[in-house]
Amino acid sequence: MKLQQLRYIWEVAHHDLNVSATAQSLFTSQPGISKQIRLLEDELGVEVFARSGKHLTRVTPAGERIITTAGEILRKVESIKQIAQEFSNEKRGTLSIATAHTQARYALPPVISSFIRQYPEVTLHMNQGTPMQIAEMAADGTVDFAIATEALELFGDLVMMPCYRWNRCVIVPQGHPLASLPKLTLADLAEHPLVTYVFGFTGRSKLDDAFAREGLTPKVVFTAADADVIKTYVRLGLGVGIVAGMSVDAKLDSDLVVLDASELFEASVTKIGFRRGTFLRGFMYDFIEAFAPHLTRERVNQAVQCHSKAEVDELFATVKLPVH
Repeated sequence: MKLQQLRYIWEVAHHDLNVSATAQSLFTSQPGISKQIRLLEDELGVEVFARSGKHLTRVTPAGERIITTAGEILRKVESIKQIAQEFSNEKRGTLSIATAHTQARYALPPVISSFIRQYPEVTLHMNQGTPMQIAEMAADGTVDFAIATEALELFGDLVMMPCYRWNRCVIVPQGHPLASLPKLTLADLAEHPLVTYVFGFTGRSKLDDAFAREGLTPKVVFTAADADVIKTYVRLGLGVGIVAGMSVDAKLDSDLVVLDASELFEASVTKIGFRRGTFLRGFMYDFIEAFAPHLTRERVNQAVQCHSKAEVDELFATVKLPVH
């Protein structure tokens, strides 16, 4: 059994059983991958993949367990490499992050800019996706860190730590009726078409929960994952926008009226998470602390020692999170 064979079955399983696509991603040949998978199956005495002719059709029950274990082995191998790199050159390496548009566009730029100046030999990779995709990438080891507001709690093998609180604001064109109200209410918003985030993005669940508690049904006419797109359609008169407060720029968005909605919706918490058992290099600790200053190396290590989400929540219960 070879590490290369384990990597092949792992990658094939995560490329929808497409051996050709796997070969392209690994810069090798399709026949070579197929041969190594067959050799592994012959050695193990079981099929990892079921076949129809030359095509892989599904992962067998035995294959599911083998691939899961192969993934754990490959992550351990990566940790060994990280340990060696930390001691051979602590300022060189790679750091991969998965996050959503709001974090990438508004929260991370100053952090990444400062980090690159501090660690010019560390290559940063940023992946964007849905909250579920972000959490999955961290859970399966595709990325080092996941930064998101939704979905991270669905993965028990992630160590999740709170970074900051944020809330929403309402944006309307100049002269809109809502701009002249002495105090904005959910009932007022429910009377107008709304433009906001896709469900599952950027704390959207908090918005829906707030309307539901009041027995109101919002008229959501347009959704997007990108606050800049939402602002564009508000400018076109499509509806009233509800976006993260951090996504509004006083200068760039001076043509819009911004209404505080922090009393209407429960605040959301953005978290950073990584797979339990991940070896954290020195620059990884520094990145986490730069993004969330209260997440010192000591606190991060304490969170790693926690055995449940409840323990992590208790650890940070008395920490006053910054507000963005």
